[in-house]
Amino acid sequence: MTQEQLANRACVALGTIRKIERGERGVSDAVLNAIADALGVDPARLRTDRGAVHTRVHEALPALSAAIATYDVPEDGPVRPIRELDTAVAEVGRWRLAAQYTRIARKLPDLLNDLARAYHAAPAEEQPELAGLLVRAYRSADAVAYKFGAHDLSARLIELMRWAVPEADDPLLSATVAYVRTETFFAARAHAAGLRVLEQALDAAPATVAAPEIAAKGALHMRAAVIAGRAHDVSAAVTHLTEASALADHVAEGVYCGTAFGPDSVKTHTVSVAVSLGDEHVGRALETASEWKPPKALPAERRSGFYIELARAQLWSGLADDAFESLKVARHIAPQHTREHPWVREDAATLRRLKRADAESLTNFAEWCAAT
Repeated sequence: MTQEQLANRACVALGTIRKIERGERGVSDAVLNAIADALGVDPARLRTDRGAVHTRVHEALPALSAAIATYDVPEDGPVRPIRELDTAVAEVGRWRLAAQYTRIARKLPDLLNDLARAYHAAPAEEQPELAGLLVRAYRSADAVAYKFGAHDLSARLIELMRWAVPEADDPLLSATVAYVRTETFFAARAHAAGLRVLEQALDAAPATVAAPEIAAKGALHMRAAVIAGRAHDVSAAVTHLTEASALADHVAEGVYCGTAFGPDSVKTHTVSVAVSLGDEHVGRALETASEWKPPKALPAERRSGFYIELARAQLWSGLADDAFESLKVARHIAPQHTREHPWVREDAATLRRLKRADAESLTNFAEWCAAT
C-alpha cells in the first residue's frame, strides 16, 4: 500500500501520513485508530513505546469502576435511542473478540453510563432489551478487567451481569453469563466448584433445537472440559469435550450470543484441555497442532489463545524453539491478549533462562511482555 492509498483508506491527509512516517509529528489516538483500521491491525502494533498499551488500559480502569459503581443511580443526562446503543454494544463486542482492549477501555465507561441511564428511564416494555444490552456491555468490560489482572473488578462485573440477566429474560444470555462466571473460579483456583456451577448451568440450558441453543450448550461443555482439566478430573474433561464435539457437528463455526463455537473452536479446546490435564496428556495437544491450525476466520482472541496453550505444551515437551515460535505467532495475532497473559510471561521467562545465549529477539520478547 502506498502512502497515498493509506491516506485515502484512513481518511487522513497525505501530508500527515508523510510527516508521521518521517517522525516529524506525533499521532493522536484518533489518527492512530484510523490508520490501524485502514491496515487491518490493532493500534498497539503501530506503537513503539512498549509501555503504552498496559498504561492506557490501566489508566482507564478507575473510570470503568466509577461507571459500574453507579449502575443503579446514573447521573442525569441525555438518553440515547435503543438502536444507537445496540450498535455501540455490538461494536465493543467485536473489539472483545478481536482482543482490542484499549478501544474497549476507552469507550465503555461512557457507554455503561448511557446504558444505565436508558435502562432506568425506559418504560417497562423496553427494559428487557436494555438489560440484555447491559449484560453484553458488562461482558466486554469484564474481558478488559480479567485479561489485565483486575480480578476484583472482573468479579464485580460478573455480579452485575447476574443482576441484569433475569431482567433480560433470555435463556441464552443466562448461559452466556454462566460461561463468563467461570473466570472467578479460574482466578480463585476453585476449579471443582467452577465445574459444579457449569454443570448446573448445563442442566438449566435451553433445549438444543436450533443453532443458537446448540452453540450455547456446546460452549458450556467446552468451558466445563477446561475447568475439569484444571481440577484434574480426567473423566469429566473427556466427557464434556466429547459432548461439545458432538454438538459442534450440528452447527457451522461462528459467534453465537458473543461466544465463538463450532468444530474449530472445539479443536482449540482440545489443546486447552490437554494442557490443563498436563503430564501424559500434553502429547494430545502436540498431535492436534501437527494436524490442524486455527483458521483466520476464528476470533483473534481464540486463535492467540490456541498458540499460547500450544507454546506451553511445546515447552513442557522440551521443544523450546517451537514454543518461542508459537508465542511469536500469538503476539502477531493479538498483541494485547498475548502480552497480558500470565502464561506468556512465565513461559518467556523460562525460555530466557534456558536459552541465555540465544538471539536478541528472545530477550526483546521477554522484555516486551514483562517476563521476570
